[in-house]
Amino acid sequence: MSNQLTPELLIRAYSVGLFPMAESHDDPTLYWIDPEWRGVIPLDGFHVPRSLRKVVRRKDFDIKVDSSFAATIAACAATTETREETWINKSIREAYCHLHEMGCAHSIEAWQDGKLVGGLYGVSLGQAFFGESMFSRATNASKVALVHLVALMRQGGYRLLDTQFVNDHLKQFGVVEISRQKYRSQLANALTGRASLPFEADDAAIEAVLSEKPYP
Repeated sequence: MSNQLTPELLIRAYSVGLFPMAESHDDPTLYWIDPEWRGVIPLDGFHVPRSLRKVVRRKDFDIKVDSSFAATIAACAATTETREETWINKSIREAYCHLHEMGCAHSIEAWQDGKLVGGLYGVSLGQAFFGESMFSRATNASKVALVHLVALMRQGGYRLLDTQFVNDHLKQFGVVEISRQKYRSQLANALTGRASLPFEADDAAIEAVLSEKPYP
């Protein structure tokens, strides 16, 4: 347990497979998590449900990268009628905003009529992206952001998409659960390379994800 969180500590932690969580959004105490079983989404095995493909192709949302990171993490941390508690406290928000300023944390945002209505954020190291949290204020907004994240990662040369845990929401996209040992092996390999998250996914990358085909 620790209440001290710095960008440098976060980077060291992620590089060995750890990530922080709070007991609740208003609890200052932090816990370092190292799951025995880890959720990952294979970039070449990402599945998009048929109904969601139609939404993505209709371009119901304007997808932006890093245009409003602080607002995205704040929305992920906020409680709602259907989500009474979150694990993102003030120190987590502040530390990840510093990571963002260093270029190591990114937000994928869904906008509609000039309003931020959904999105996700995560940490980027080497060829690994560690998905942290997502939120949605409009139907399918966060799902579309996730589709674009996968397209951006494939386009930018990433190899590992870490979701931390497996849940019913992620199962529809092809998330798999792997052992801590296997995860650490995949992480070590991903950290040896370099990748860069583009600011926009091109149409070919998105269509490749929707069609479940390799990206050129």
